[in-house]
Amino acid sequence: MARPRACREKLHALALAITILTGTGTSLVRAQQPEWTVPDARFQPLAWTEIAGWEADDHAAAFDTFLTSCEAIAARRRPPRNAKPIDAPLARICREALALGPATGAEARNFFESRFRPVHIVRHGDPDGFLTGYYEPIVAGSRVPTGEFKVPVHRRPHDLVSGSRRHGPGFPNKGGALRRVGPKKYVPYYDRGEIEDGALDGKGLEITWLRDPIDLFFIQIQGSARIRLEDGTMLRLNYAAHNGHPYSAVGAHLVDRGVVPRDEMSMDRIREWMTANPELGKELRRLNRSYVFFRVADLADSQEAVGGQGVPLTAGRSIAVDARLHSYGTPFWIDAELPLSGPNGRDAFRRLMIGQDTGSAIVGPARGDLYFGAGDEQGRIAGRIRHPARFVMLVPAGLLPVTKPPRIPFPPARPRV
Repeated sequence: MARPRACREKLHALALAITILTGTGTSLVRAQQPEWTVPDARFQPLAWTEIAGWEADDHAAAFDTFLTSCEAIAARRRPPRNAKPIDAPLARICREALALGPATGAEARNFFESRFRPVHIVRHGDPDGFLTGYYEPIVAGSRVPTGEFKVPVHRRPHDLVSGSRRHGPGFPNKGGALRRVGPKKYVPYYDRGEIEDGALDGKGLEITWLRDPIDLFFIQIQGSARIRLEDGTMLRLNYAAHNGHPYSAVGAHLVDRGVVPRDEMSMDRIREWMTANPELGKELRRLNRSYVFFRVADLADSQEAVGGQGVPLTAGRSIAVDARLHSYGTPFWIDAELPLSGPNGRDAFRRLMIGQDTGSAIVGPARGDLYFGAGDEQGRIAGRIRHPARFVMLVPAGLLPVTKPPRIPFPPARPRV
């Protein structure tokens, strides 16, 4: 029975291909399926049998992570502020998933296959997606400043004003952020260099103190941390806001300067170079003017960090995506060759992930950040990930993804003579 089923799937995919790829189609298809577009994205419909590794995945584990997202979606009292066409059908599927509850591998696979359709998604002009990895650092800290612990971790300042219709959406993860200096008067917020030079001193914003500014820098990149205090208590920190300045990848600067070859770039290499070159490392960090503020998270030691959706992440199953384009809870099949076993490894990573987080550096329709968990070993693995990948989005079966032609700017007007 597998062959007839595969044929039916391929015929179904072919029937939708013209509509999805060109934005055209019959009125019948359009009447039955509401359209949905993702800016700068190109779609290609697939059959389940065309997804390498799909049958071998742990669908029960993916379904458990999906349920975590569904609980948050079901708890919403109103649609998201910037609701997308995918949100309503995804919410209906979530209600069905919650009614089913924990599922076996076979039940979970059948659930995904019966409610979703796989669609390969890429950015216009780019044949591949792109992956990085992130984790939750564990570092030592102090409740009070000492001669050893003197690098402050700040909570969100009161004068930090989030993005708005005027200044751009996406806060606290992306978008504009300003400093209120008077009634209806705002200026750009302090950048990394100004804050490191003491712009926030004396404002009572310090949550804890660390030994090393490099530790703080990497905690800000990851967006969460576990701080082991002097008495053994584990203080859990989670992302609260950013200062509104654009994120700049310091690794790219080292590559451009010829300090580290592109194929050897990792977070470990960045840390090694900063440690060996303290003053140059300070200058390098300041090239990334973005600065992240934190909040204390009420999490048990056994719980993972909380992502942008507001739910605990699942190591190996949660992925950060561009939340301006995608909705939390959307499943993504990721197919890539990654250095999981070592710096020179090429290990197959074929797994269903759930979009539960975002980040200022995660931009584009086929851009993802894999969450690996907490600790140094997870950090070493995450720091090696900078690789192309195939992104297959699971789209609710009743939704029709439509590719819009890329925007091509008109040439400047020819001057009159």
